[in-house]
Amino acid sequence: MEGEHHCCFSIATMITIFLLMVVVRVAYVFYRTGKPLSSKSSDPRSTLIVLGSGGHTAEMINVLSVMQKDRFTPRFYIAAATDNMSLQKARVLEDSLVDGQNQDEKVPAEFMQIYRSREVGQSYITSIGTTLIAIVHALWLMIRTRPEVVLCNGPGTCVPLCVIAFLFKVVGIRWSCIFYVESIARVKKLSLSGLLLYKLRIADQFFVQWPQLQRKYPRSHYVGCLM
Repeated sequence: MEGEHHCCFSIATMITIFLLMVVVRVAYVFYRTGKPLSSKSSDPRSTLIVLGSGGHTAEMINVLSVMQKDRFTPRFYIAAATDNMSLQKARVLEDSLVDGQNQDEKVPAEFMQIYRSREVGQSYITSIGTTLIAIVHALWLMIRTRPEVVLCNGPGTCVPLCVIAFLFKVVGIRWSCIFYVESIARVKKLSLSGLLLYKLRIADQFFVQWPQLQRKYPRSHYVGCLM
């Protein structure tokens, strides 16, 4: 009996220590979130760019057009499996970068699609299964790309990718900086995706395009109209 009691005590102690280590690690990740990476800032960063249908992609293309491309390479574009138009626009953007560039120096971009958690009009019951599939697919894509930067602006497909990127920080797989740009269509309140990333403190930098949003969400940064 004494041996069994000692064994149970040891297991309980190990579990307690493990949980304490997890809490400390998560607290450290929250503390470091938003701070610059420790390595040289001039090094190129592998970048995952999440595209969304309609205005989301148009805004993202505008952001990318003024971004220092040589600082964010290689680039991985991800869109929903039912969204072919967004990837076509991304290919046009990447093709425009080749003009006047040495072909040998071209950094290839990859274009990928991800399962959607829920289609428009889909019931919430059936969306449970599709959400699980989407999470598994997102995990596989994140393991494959392991980006140092995640750039997104609101499509629902960005949430599982950002959550997995945060978990990668916790377990030490990859430290990814998550940059979220709220859509210009959001004037008075955040989108559901933005609200989740803001409240959970997953995004390293959170940008809004309306000053009243910045006042309502003080941890965000007002950048003006990007369109």
